[in-house]
Amino acid sequence: MTRKTMLLVCIAFVFVGIVGFQMVGNGLHLLQSPGTKVENYKESDYGLGSGYVDSLKQYPDVKLGERQPFEIWEYAGKGESSFGSPELPMPWSEWVSLLKNQKPKLMKDVRTYMASRYNFTNKAIPNQFMSGGRKPIMAGPIAKITGNVKSFEDLSKMSADEIKKKDLFPYKPLAHPLQTIAHMVFPDAWNKVHPEHERIDMDHDFPDSYLPEFPAPMFLSTHKELGDVTKGQEVTLANYYEIFNGLLTAEQMEGLKELLRPTPTTWFNQTNHRVTLEPSAGVSCFSCHVNGHTNGAFELGPDSRPNFARLRVDTPTMRGNYNLMQLASKRSIRSMDHFAEVEEYFDGDPGMQQAIGPRSQKRETTNRMGDFNSILDYAPAPKLDPLGKLYKDKATEQELLGENIFHGKGQCITCHSGPAFVDDYLHDLQVERFYKGRPEGPIKTFALRGIKDSPPYLHDGRCPTLGDTVEFFNLVLELQLKKEEKEALVAYMLCL
Repeated sequence: MTRKTMLLVCIAFVFVGIVGFQMVGNGLHLLQSPGTKVENYKESDYGLGSGYVDSLKQYPDVKLGERQPFEIWEYAGKGESSFGSPELPMPWSEWVSLLKNQKPKLMKDVRTYMASRYNFTNKAIPNQFMSGGRKPIMAGPIAKITGNVKSFEDLSKMSADEIKKKDLFPYKPLAHPLQTIAHMVFPDAWNKVHPEHERIDMDHDFPDSYLPEFPAPMFLSTHKELGDVTKGQEVTLANYYEIFNGLLTAEQMEGLKELLRPTPTTWFNQTNHRVTLEPSAGVSCFSCHVNGHTNGAFELGPDSRPNFARLRVDTPTMRGNYNLMQLASKRSIRSMDHFAEVEEYFDGDPGMQQAIGPRSQKRETTNRMGDFNSILDYAPAPKLDPLGKLYKDKATEQELLGENIFHGKGQCITCHSGPAFVDDYLHDLQVERFYKGRPEGPIKTFALRGIKDSPPYLHDGRCPTLGDTVEFFNLVLELQLKKEEKEALVAYMLCL
């Protein structure tokens, strides 16, 4: 044996000594350490109660494109794979036929389901409008109470166990209407202007009156004197230069351009793996975050598998992101440039991105996108003083009462403090105490500054109005607020 060979053998035995080995025939077979395992392991209920996990259903066996039950919270378990495929399970013509034929019945059932949960009256709060001054703010609560309960006040007197046992909780999660495909669903108002985003499989499930104004005004922290810098226009690649040249730095102009530039996504792209009839250039950040705000489009959060375990998430506003230390509902992303870099156009599946065409954003580009994002301001709040308190000579008695409840009995200030009215933490509200279903876990607290412009509420839109949001937290936090106190809280939040 030569010296070189002996040296190689010695190195091999040192390596094998670390990872383990097994003699196979006349050769060595390297092994990875198997790790340890608890003997007689017993499953815990993790504080959810004896038999809770076992009481949940296994996810339904439905194929891509097929509809699933809307009560998706009743299910739990593990999927077949963490990875998706860019190949459809059938020819394109059959895919289109399946989705087109299914859509009328699906949307009829979606409307029936939403009507069973909400009373969409289109009744507005008198003399209250979103910041653009055009769109009325809807009155609430509009969630329906079932059973023999007459009012929210009666419901709030019941214990969590009793509400759960009698299946009376009106604010169960909302599922994506077609969760097997999922992805972005744009409002009708957007699709009328951008028909390339109209889906062949489904439509939005909320009436337009319960969604943000479109197009929303845009306010810049660097030019408060201009108010809405768009002057009522939707900012696009065709007009952004004319609107912003002379207002932004060259770096911010580049960032805005990239926020407006469409790129392929999992289901909006140039391949057959899509939900639009014609090939699409994709979507941009501002397709959902119109004018740096939101148009009410919804998606599924990318942070779990299988698809049925992913939570429906509404598009949040980008206004005031300069005051937020955490972004995204569950992933705790810590900067705007990082968010621009990882924005989940491909639902957390790098394989899909490689097959369809990555966004290919360099770090210097995402930094510039974050740079523009950092000057998007909230709409003016003329009744708030520099420390976020109401001016007593500008506020009504009801609004001042609401502020007192916000800081006191309502306990809102616990999670909604500071200039953005947010604590920048994730909280687990343990809402499963009130209904039989899979726990949703910690969700990021959303800022309340400018909240009147961003219906519907909670991460999945299950609270269509501010009135519903107050009722939700009155139940979940067991606050026992009186009717006039809840109305005062809504009046106060309209000032923010």
